[in-house]
Amino acid sequence: MRAIAVLAPLLACATPCLAQTAPPAPVAAPVQAAKEFRDRVNQLPDLLQGKGDYEGAFSDAFRAQLPKAKFDAVLQQIAAAAGPYAALQKLDAKTPWSGTLTVEYRDAIATMAISVDPAGDHRITGLRVQGLSARATSLDAVEAALKGLHGRTGYVLARLGDGAPQLLRQHNANQVFAIGSEFKLVILAELIRATNAGERTWDELVTLDGSELPGGGYTAKPAGTKVPLRELATQMISISDNSATDILLKTLGRAKVEAMLPVLGIADPARNRPFLGTGEVFKLKTIPALRDRYLAANEAGRRALLAGAVAATPLSQVNGALFSAGKPLSIDRLEWFETPNDLVRVMDWIRRNTEGPNGADARAVLAKNAGMPPLAAGKWNYVGYKGGSEPGVVAMTLLLQGKDSGWYVLSASWNDTAQDVEQSRFAGLVSKAAELAAPAR
Repeated sequence: MRAIAVLAPLLACATPCLAQTAPPAPVAAPVQAAKEFRDRVNQLPDLLQGKGDYEGAFSDAFRAQLPKAKFDAVLQQIAAAAGPYAALQKLDAKTPWSGTLTVEYRDAIATMAISVDPAGDHRITGLRVQGLSARATSLDAVEAALKGLHGRTGYVLARLGDGAPQLLRQHNANQVFAIGSEFKLVILAELIRATNAGERTWDELVTLDGSELPGGGYTAKPAGTKVPLRELATQMISISDNSATDILLKTLGRAKVEAMLPVLGIADPARNRPFLGTGEVFKLKTIPALRDRYLAANEAGRRALLAGAVAATPLSQVNGALFSAGKPLSIDRLEWFETPNDLVRVMDWIRRNTEGPNGADARAVLAKNAGMPPLAAGKWNYVGYKGGSEPGVVAMTLLLQGKDSGWYVLSASWNDTAQDVEQSRFAGLVSKAAELAAPAR
């Protein structure tokens, strides 16, 4: 809800190649960062510690989007997850005016994308944290850190094959957790089933009917707008767009999405029935009268309530400040719930049902956002990802193909009903686990 390969051609001869050698491929010259770009980069150590000339270093457009107070708040979030700033490790220039930075903190390594205006006084136009990776050097250390977090945590690393997933490491793998936007994997799975069965196509157009939608890219689109299923799925998974999610849930049908729960191997399907949309959850979590009636009802009563009072309540009555306050909202009673092992089975089903050319669309959707820094993602041939978060909840699940061509799933969840969780710290630990778990070729 809240949201958070280059293949070289192979030249082969049918018969032995006598005295023939393929000419070497030209080696691209390394990109040289402009001097003015490096000068700006050299100012970052002070800026990342809350010092330096913020006004002079960042462009007007950057400061309009991220005023100094918000910039400082971001620095505080990074420090809470990664510890104090330590050093600027390196700059990998992608163009003379942009590149990727590796920044050391006491407890983590941050990867940041940076761009500088090639004109004028060459101020920074973009600075974005792509991910944090914990400094742990072993999976044992990562697991110890995850186990030591407040509240409850669970995780599993599993190898996939022809049979049931093989658990390689696990902690509380069969405990039920609130999973936030990871529920959207079930909607994606129903779309995969429907396209595989020929009931739908990825290019099928959905016509927006003007119904009220939760926040996202389609909220302000006029009735009559046509959107391909592929686009909706990509937005739902890659940026967790809530409006795209609710459009897909309505289009595919709640009943059909619910029917996927046991197919995917989710151990307790009844806990996620009725299968809620994001707009419905926002209303139920923030409007006490609706919440209390819903929680007191049985499944049939809940369905009636969704079709009646919940549907009739405008989204304008949702109190978004309750989410921004950082206090968990009924996460043990009113959520989407799965175990880490459930999520392993969900990803295994997706893997099995996206093999071959027909699965290219679904795998591309799942791989749009790797969910971890490039260094960790680069250890794998394929990374598919979905995460989820809200106050008191963070979860990450990765479908991974190793350099050994084997398939793996890494899934981790963290819940605390009493206080918010540190999402960046958790993401850094999961990213490091993925990096360390990567098999050799």
